[in-house]
Amino acid sequence: MSDVTEILNAIDAGDGRAAAQLLPLVYDELRRLAAAQMAREKPGQTLDATGLVHEAWLRLAPDRVDKPGGSPGFANRRHFFAAAAEAMRRILVENARRKKRQRHGGDRQRVEWNGAIPDPRALPDELLAFDEALEKLAREDAPAAELVKLHVFTGLTLEETADALGMSRATVYRHWAYARAWLRATLASEP
Repeated sequence: MSDVTEILNAIDAGDGRAAAQLLPLVYDELRRLAAAQMAREKPGQTLDATGLVHEAWLRLAPDRVDKPGGSPGFANRRHFFAAAAEAMRRILVENARRKKRQRHGGDRQRVEWNGAIPDPRALPDELLAFDEALEKLAREDAPAAELVKLHVFTGLTLEETADALGMSRATVYRHWAYARAWLRATLASEP
């Protein structure tokens, strides 16, 4: 059992000091994931890797008072980092939605889709369409959608994603091929 898992268990048991020990253990890895994600964003963003980590931490923080019970109840290290990847994805999607609003130049323009999975630094419309397709995929095949979230939005390689999800590399490659094809078909069929 990793140190992170032990601390998460201590937090669930009600140890108030354990939450303060968690951030120093996970910060560097969260920062690395956020830096990889932000490297794919267009230059001139108002959110940087540090800001993305801090925003994600605010959503995940085990000692937040506004959460029922105060603890999100992460089962282990893998569960925590999967939740962090999801939080970072949601933050970037919310940021894209905010930029799309009329007061932020949200005039809609038709963008032709070339058949590739949109890059997270893409235009807000493309990112939002990709997010909607990803939500549909999650309803149909949750493991494939989770793989896409970790690989596309956190910058993990497929091998790192296999380790994070506890899957074999062959299974991850199979899910990745399926998810890419599914997303391409879904995005191509949308107006």
